[in-house]
Amino acid sequence: MKAIIPVAGIGSRLKPHTTTQPKSLIPVAGKPILGHILDTLIAAGVVDFVFIIGHLGDKIEQYISEHYTNVNATFVIQTLGKGTGHAIWLARNEIQDDEPVLIVLGDTIFETDLKSVLQEKVSSLGVKKVDDPRKFGVAELNEEGSIKRLIEKPAIPRSNLALVGLYHIRETALLKECLEYNITHDIRTQNEFHLTDALQCMMEKGVAMRTFAVENWFDCGKKEIILQTNRNLLRRDGLPEVPSALLKNNIIIPPVYIPATAKIENSIIGPDVSIGEHASISRSVVKNSIIGQYAQLQTAILENSLIGSDAILTGAVQSMNIGDGAEMNLGGETS
Repeated sequence: MKAIIPVAGIGSRLKPHTTTQPKSLIPVAGKPILGHILDTLIAAGVVDFVFIIGHLGDKIEQYISEHYTNVNATFVIQTLGKGTGHAIWLARNEIQDDEPVLIVLGDTIFETDLKSVLQEKVSSLGVKKVDDPRKFGVAELNEEGSIKRLIEKPAIPRSNLALVGLYHIRETALLKECLEYNITHDIRTQNEFHLTDALQCMMEKGVAMRTFAVENWFDCGKKEIILQTNRNLLRRDGLPEVPSALLKNNIIIPPVYIPATAKIENSIIGPDVSIGEHASISRSVVKNSIIGQYAQLQTAILENSLIGSDAILTGAVQSMNIGDGAEMNLGGETS
């Protein structure tokens, strides 16, 4: 079993953060989005990975080499954003025709019984019911519960089962054949080569596919979704305790993630706050926010905020979206 993880997207909806780091490395509840994905896959027994990288891909390679030395990692470069189908096609030489593959989009945090899914003898796609299926790939089922049709971002949906970006494919040779056909014949949907179209091609050639339910799914493409994901993950068991030294002269309202390297003075932190390594916060109030590593906050009042690594913020505000390395002084004083 080999997992293919496309992480080449630019992440335009998350600028300015994705100007300096890949979307999949934005931290959520103490670790990058990609870290949550890899931990879930490794727990299910997956150790072989192919990463499709592009924008700032060297940072993906560095993160894997530093934090996941126990996996076999291969990196494939996608220079142009032509869609997920094109990304998987680029990895075709890294996967054997007779080995199943697990495809996981690199900005999707999910919860499901993945071990059971990988034991299935039939190809299966992760789905979740959504209110507005027009934003996603959609699976339509027949009376027996198998997939009869897949369609990408339908204008008039006939199903509310959204594809969550988790695909267990057993007919790998045929997947590669359908991807090759679509790309060589320039078959696109909305100007992109979608994986959904290749999977539909496979079914038209006789492959049976089923769905499996994904309990929790977070498509971390927007600031609001990332903060919601952070809240949900923080409210789970297993978070490390707040370092005792930080309880002095501060008010900490769980759930929070605060590493021992953070420096916090005379502040109120929480609930639903994640703080990066070596961040410094003084005389501030922070809730429902993510603060990047080495960020510095002084006399700030923050809520629903995403503050990048190495950012410096001084002054009282309510909601901010500040990228890495930014410096802002909203207190009216100049040096």
